[in-house]
Amino acid sequence: MSEEIKLEGMKIAPGVLDTIVTMAVKNVDGVVYSSSGQGFGGLVNRASGKAVEFCVNDQGEVAVCVHLAAVYGTPLRDIGKKVQSEVTDAIRSQVGVKVASVDVFIDDIEFPA
Repeated sequence: MSEEIKLEGMKIAPGVLDTIVTMAVKNVDGVVYSSSGQGFGGLVNRASGKAVEFCVNDQGEVAVCVHLAAVYGTPLRDIGKKVQSEVTDAIRSQVGVKVASVDVFIDDIEFPA
Protein backbone atom coordinates (compact mmCIF):
# COMPACT_ATOMS: atom_id res chain seq x y z
CA MET A 1 0.00 0.00 0.00
CA SER A 2 2.28 2.74 -1.23
CA GLU A 3 -0.43 5.11 -2.46
CA GLU A 4 -1.57 7.98 -0.31
CA ILE A 5 -4.99 7.74 1.29
CA LYS A 6 -7.27 10.68 0.49
CA LEU A 7 -9.44 11.79 3.40
CA GLU A 8 -11.53 14.96 3.50
CA GLY A 9 -9.24 17.02 1.28
CA MET A 10 -5.96 15.77 2.67
CA LYS A 11 -3.59 13.00 1.68
CA ILE A 12 -2.16 10.71 4.32
CA ALA A 13 0.58 8.16 3.81
CA PRO A 14 -0.51 4.64 4.79
CA GLY A 15 2.41 4.47 7.20
CA VAL A 16 0.92 7.33 9.20
CA LEU A 17 -2.39 5.51 9.68
CA ASP A 18 -0.48 2.31 10.38
CA THR A 19 1.45 4.08 13.15
CA ILE A 20 -1.72 5.57 14.64
CA VAL A 21 -3.36 2.14 14.75
CA THR A 22 -0.21 0.48 16.10
CA MET A 23 0.09 2.97 18.95
CA ALA A 24 -3.60 2.60 19.77
CA VAL A 25 -3.43 -1.19 19.91
CA LYS A 26 -0.37 -1.09 22.17
CA ASN A 27 -2.75 0.18 24.88
CA VAL A 28 -4.68 -3.09 24.82
CA ASP A 29 -3.76 -5.77 27.37
CA GLY A 30 -3.45 -9.24 25.91
CA VAL A 31 -2.13 -8.26 22.47
CA VAL A 32 1.21 -9.84 21.54
CA TYR A 33 3.94 -7.96 19.67
CA SER A 34 7.06 -8.95 17.74
CA SER A 35 10.14 -6.84 17.14
CA SER A 36 10.57 -7.23 13.37
CA GLY A 37 8.79 -5.84 10.32
CA GLN A 38 6.19 -3.10 9.92
CA GLY A 39 2.82 -2.63 11.52
CA PHE A 40 2.78 -4.25 14.95
CA GLY A 41 6.37 -5.23 14.24
CA GLY A 42 5.25 -7.71 11.58
CA LEU A 43 2.91 -9.19 14.13
CA VAL A 44 1.12 -12.17 12.66
CA ASN A 45 -0.94 -12.44 9.52
CA ARG A 46 2.16 -13.97 8.05
CA ALA A 47 0.33 -15.05 4.89
CA SER A 48 -0.25 -11.54 3.56
CA GLY A 49 2.40 -9.73 5.55
CA LYS A 50 -0.05 -6.98 6.54
CA ALA A 51 -1.12 -6.44 10.13
CA VAL A 52 -3.20 -3.34 9.32
CA GLU A 53 -5.26 -2.64 6.20
CA PHE A 54 -7.36 0.42 5.33
CA CYS A 55 -9.97 1.48 2.84
CA VAL A 56 -12.09 4.60 2.47
CA ASN A 57 -15.77 4.31 1.58
CA ASP A 58 -17.85 6.69 -0.58
CA GLN A 59 -18.77 8.77 2.48
CA GLY A 60 -15.10 9.39 3.31
CA GLU A 61 -15.13 7.07 6.32
CA VAL A 62 -12.20 4.80 7.09
CA ALA A 63 -12.61 1.04 7.43
CA VAL A 64 -9.77 -0.71 9.23
CA CYS A 65 -8.78 -4.39 9.44
CA VAL A 66 -6.38 -5.29 12.24
CA HIS A 67 -4.65 -8.67 12.44
CA LEU A 68 -3.05 -9.58 15.76
CA ALA A 69 -2.03 -12.30 18.15
CA ALA A 70 -3.41 -12.67 21.66
CA VAL A 71 -2.02 -13.97 24.92
CA TYR A 72 -3.53 -17.33 25.89
CA GLY A 73 -6.08 -16.94 28.66
CA THR A 74 -7.09 -13.40 27.77
CA PRO A 75 -10.78 -13.18 26.80
CA LEU A 76 -10.73 -12.73 23.02
CA ARG A 77 -14.02 -10.86 22.90
CA ASP A 78 -12.63 -8.30 25.37
CA ILE A 79 -9.48 -7.84 23.26
CA GLY A 80 -11.55 -7.32 20.12
CA LYS A 81 -13.86 -4.74 21.71
CA LYS A 82 -10.97 -2.84 23.28
CA VAL A 83 -9.00 -2.80 19.99
CA GLN A 84 -12.07 -1.49 18.16
CA SER A 85 -12.57 1.26 20.72
CA GLU A 86 -8.90 2.32 20.87
CA VAL A 87 -8.46 2.39 17.08
CA THR A 88 -11.70 4.30 16.51
CA ASP A 89 -10.81 6.92 19.14
CA ALA A 90 -7.26 7.33 17.83
CA ILE A 91 -8.31 7.84 14.20
CA ARG A 92 -11.13 10.21 15.13
CA SER A 93 -8.96 12.36 17.37
CA GLN A 94 -5.77 12.41 15.27
CA VAL A 95 -7.10 12.37 11.71
CA GLY A 96 -10.55 13.86 12.29
CA VAL A 97 -12.53 11.44 10.15
CA LYS A 98 -15.30 9.00 10.94
CA VAL A 99 -14.48 5.33 11.26
CA ALA A 100 -16.91 3.08 9.41
CA SER A 101 -15.63 -0.13 11.01
CA VAL A 102 -12.72 -1.77 12.76
CA ASP A 103 -12.53 -5.49 12.02
CA VAL A 104 -10.28 -7.41 14.39
CA PHE A 105 -8.77 -10.72 13.33
CA ILE A 106 -7.07 -12.76 16.02
CA ASP A 107 -4.80 -14.91 13.90
CA ASP A 108 -2.74 -16.55 16.61
CA ILE A 109 -2.58 -17.31 20.32
CA GLU A 110 0.73 -17.10 22.17
CA PHE A 111 1.23 -19.43 25.11
CA PRO A 112 3.31 -18.41 28.12
CA ALA A 113 6.82 -19.88 28.20
